[in-house]
Amino acid sequence: MKDRVEFLERLLGEPGPSGFEARAARVWRKEAEGIADRVWADVHGNSFAALRSEGRPRVMLAGHVDEIGLQVTHVDEKGFLYVDGIGGWDSQVLVGQRVTVLGREGDVPGVIGKKPIHLMKPDDRKRVTEIQDLWVDLGASSAEEVAGLGVRVGDPMVLAPAFVKLAGDRIASRAIDNRVGAYVVLEALRLLAETPPPGAGVVAVATVQEEIGYSGGGARNSAFALDPQVALVVDVTFSTDVPDANKKELGSHDLGGGPVLSRGSAMHPLVFERLVEVAEREEIPHSIQAAPRSSRTDADGIFMVRSGVPTGLISIPNRYMHSPNEVVSVEDLLRAARLIAGFVRSLDADTTFVQE
Repeated sequence: MKDRVEFLERLLGEPGPSGFEARAARVWRKEAEGIADRVWADVHGNSFAALRSEGRPRVMLAGHVDEIGLQVTHVDEKGFLYVDGIGGWDSQVLVGQRVTVLGREGDVPGVIGKKPIHLMKPDDRKRVTEIQDLWVDLGASSAEEVAGLGVRVGDPMVLAPAFVKLAGDRIASRAIDNRVGAYVVLEALRLLAETPPPGAGVVAVATVQEEIGYSGGGARNSAFALDPQVALVVDVTFSTDVPDANKKELGSHDLGGGPVLSRGSAMHPLVFERLVEVAEREEIPHSIQAAPRSSRTDADGIFMVRSGVPTGLISIPNRYMHSPNEVVSVEDLLRAARLIAGFVRSLDADTTFVQE
């Protein structure tokens, strides 16, 4: 367990906002080299780790390695940076945060600034803060000094809060959405390497650009390249064991309650039923979530590739999504990996997902 959490901490610690995932992806591939038969990357930055490539059916396991972030849009003459969001932000959580700018000569620390409440007019105090109301202060006094730090327009940045262990098996970090998905699919591959499936071949994929993947992100082109016979996607979903959660809309999903299995939209019904059968047989606690429209995950970019890919979605309950301190249960991650491994071992060359 300790080694597995140490790997997770390393993976979460590297910055990897959408479109700039290289550092986090390198950590994932380095770990995969000790597990898989073959590890590689593609031109878009997706990372692949294959086990029993000749096996059938070929199973794709996808978890996106990117995270939300910010990007420099302007540097003014006094050295302040103005930014826009990479992915979806609640701008209220940005105020006063420390950031790490990924400059061309290395990481540069900064802080997010805003007009102090003492200087605001009463109406402004009640107004929602937008990203455009904020700036990033590197401590520089001019645009020239910013350039000297190796920072320029277009550079990405992430928030600086580090991984922390909370009570029990719970952890908090930025980038949990969805670095933990990339972690789970690799942990599932580790289990399958220890006890290989009887027939199936498996490729774990740390996909890119899911947070900005309006046309399918890296999941779509990696699925096209692999041409899998079935795919499982791992992402996060909203835990509903916090105050004011609307269970009528979201369902009931608790931290420590196990993985969440989705039904509807991109999810193939036979894949879902097999996941439930495996979970029940192996006594893995789980809950079910309805997805009557899009899943808003990599599953949406995979299931219609080529002639169609039977796809399942396994989600991890997550508190405080898209914030500097998302919270998950480590046991939920390991249960999801066990579920995936059990699903893959249940497949053989005669398995079909054609609905008759």
